Amino acid sequence: MVPRVAPSAGMGAIDTSRADAAPCDDDGACERDHDMKLLAILAGSTALAFLPTGLAAQDAVPPESQTEAPQAASATGTVREGPERRFTGADLFDLAIASDPQISPDGSRIAYVRRSNDVMSDSTRSAIWLVDTRTGEETPLAGQDGNAFAPSWSPNGDRLAYVSTSGGSAQLWVRFMDAGEAVRLTGLPTAPSSMAWSPDGRSIAYTMLVEDDAPKLGSAPMNRPEGAEWAEPLEIYDLLTYRADGAGYLKPGFEKIFVIPATGGAPRQLTFGPNHEGGPLSWSPDGRTIYFGANRNDDWQTDPLEGEIHALDVMSGRVTQLTSRDGPDHSPRVSPDGRRIAYLGFDDALRAYENDDLYVMDRDGSNRRLVTGDWDFSPTGIEWASDGRAIYAQYDIAGETRVARIALDGSVRDVVEGLSGGGLDRPYTGGSFSVSGNDAIASTGGPPTRPAELRLTRGGDTRILTDLNRSLREAKVMGEVRKITTASSHDGMTIEGWLTLPPGYVEGQRVPLILEIHGGPFAAYGPHFATDNQLYAAAGYAVLSPNPRGSTSYGEAFANAIDKTYPGDDYFDLISIVDAAIAEGIADPDALFVTGGSGGGVLTSWIVGKTDRFKAAASQKPVINWATQVLTADGAAFFGTYWLGAQPWEDPDLYWSRSPLSLVGNVETPTLVVVGSEDYRTPVSESEQYYTALRLRGVPTALVKVPGASHGSIAARPSHSAAKAAAILAWFERYKDGWRR
Repeated sequence: MVPRVAPSAGMGAIDTSRADAAPCDDDGACERDHDMKLLAILAGSTALAFLPTGLAAQDAVPPESQTEAPQAASATGTVREGPERRFTGADLFDLAIASDPQISPDGSRIAYVRRSNDVMSDSTRSAIWLVDTRTGEETPLAGQDGNAFAPSWSPNGDRLAYVSTSGGSAQLWVRFMDAGEAVRLTGLPTAPSSMAWSPDGRSIAYTMLVEDDAPKLGSAPMNRPEGAEWAEPLEIYDLLTYRADGAGYLKPGFEKIFVIPATGGAPRQLTFGPNHEGGPLSWSPDGRTIYFGANRNDDWQTDPLEGEIHALDVMSGRVTQLTSRDGPDHSPRVSPDGRRIAYLGFDDALRAYENDDLYVMDRDGSNRRLVTGDWDFSPTGIEWASDGRAIYAQYDIAGETRVARIALDGSVRDVVEGLSGGGLDRPYTGGSFSVSGNDAIASTGGPPTRPAELRLTRGGDTRILTDLNRSLREAKVMGEVRKITTASSHDGMTIEGWLTLPPGYVEGQRVPLILEIHGGPFAAYGPHFATDNQLYAAAGYAVLSPNPRGSTSYGEAFANAIDKTYPGDDYFDLISIVDAAIAEGIADPDALFVTGGSGGGVLTSWIVGKTDRFKAAASQKPVINWATQVLTADGAAFFGTYWLGAQPWEDPDLYWSRSPLSLVGNVETPTLVVVGSEDYRTPVSESEQYYTALRLRGVPTALVKVPGASHGSIAARPSHSAAKAAAILAWFERYKDGWRR
């Protein structure tokens, strides 16, 4: 479950789409391919921001000769009569995925982040690799001792900046490509983010959290005897958002912009005051100005979507606001000639979802105009074409991710299709791309039967450059993924989804079906690799991954069909597409199961309160009672106002009518409840309420807590991801024949 926020200080705009390490979970907002810690930065146009976990660094990157291949988990510890052709939980440790591809200015090389699971640490590690675009030769660059992520080429391609945790904490490094040497530039107390080279290559700008003193209120007595063991001091918080999913209880402070010489030296802080200034950062060609998005208003805590584009004078530190509207303006990009600024934004209509639009203005903020007014999609990751006559952007359409070239007259032409890489466990849309000076495009993508690979598009032709999962491709039989479409029984609206079939499926054979519902709820599934779906398929189930109303990538009206009515009519969409799978002769009508996480957990709990068609259910990290969720979650300024249109004390009947808890008296379906023990988005108490209510009613249930997991990291550790899927399968197997009182 993700608040709909337009990135300015985060959510993808911090170039957290660029901060790679651990796989993302299931909330659609998760193409943040990094072992990330979520910080609540109510800045710019966002309520929440993702920043790399900060940790301290050594003086040099270990030599490439020390690179070790990851140990294959599935190849150890078992004596078999023959190879295991099914996909298993052990195979999760053998997976690797390409992310954050950064092509060099001349298009000759691509630096990308390779994420792989490590069986010894039960975690995902990230390393930066280099690919020669002509020969396809790969070489490791960084990440042999700690994680490395967020690669960024210097303007002439002679150096590569990146963040590395070599030595312990996240620090900024620069590698001199010809010399093959890397140096650490910083010794920062918190992790840098949103790096941006100056046009002359002499400086690097970045953002960093500057910590403040905690608020003080009273103190313990002063007569503590020497050697006495007293309790820890009181914890005092005075911010609206005082804790954030993935980050825990927040340290006081503000995100600020810094600049550092690219050859090393003391960093210089450029922005100050009680406001957050986030990325991405964009330099003017003359190096005198840095453009950024931020909410610098006094009410930044309670107005989560507000944000404007600002110009920062690098020498004087003077900040000039360039845009002004009720809504977020963010992600500025300066044109090659420095005359124009492209940016994203929308008018805040207090709806749960809005498409971002692409705008262009003169560098002084004048002559602002909407470019994508007739285009019903939401662009992200914008980059200017080398000729300055168009802008490249990533977008989702009908569950698939593409890169488009958007001309300044508003005409749109797709240039790359088939992007993927939004995570590993669920088939979310996603991926990432970058463009060279000669308009070659590096991207991540591939078929739905394996994780994303690195790809190069040049002259309209796309080729895959890596084969990170060759053993998976050659040794494992994966389930086929096919599209399914139906009309909703509610109003005839077209509903799409994807069926993952058991390996070796025979046409006409009926098999048990798992309805697997995405989170968000403003997100989308597509024909993308998903470990959960393949594990379920390997166990003999067909897995249905639908996009009911409220899903993104089908236009703004489709997404807002659930505005102020969620959960609601999407129930009919989900039941209709299940019926379609039955009508196609695939799903066994007497063997139906349902699960989903976050928003999908909400709908799972809603469905079993409406029907007993499903043999068993697994509700993962749901919202059960909106009145308790909106005041305990880490988006208090967002949920009540934007999702329900009122606060709990203003309209308690509304809150109750939209809460799955109101339907618990109808539930007769054995329902497993799953949640991370450190979930601050759909807090643990939501799952505990549901579990307790089901127990009181005598409905078979069990509560599964994933230790140390946040909302966004419930599947981040491979063993947890495998165990969670196994627990759900075991629950479904237990009640495959149904249950009666």
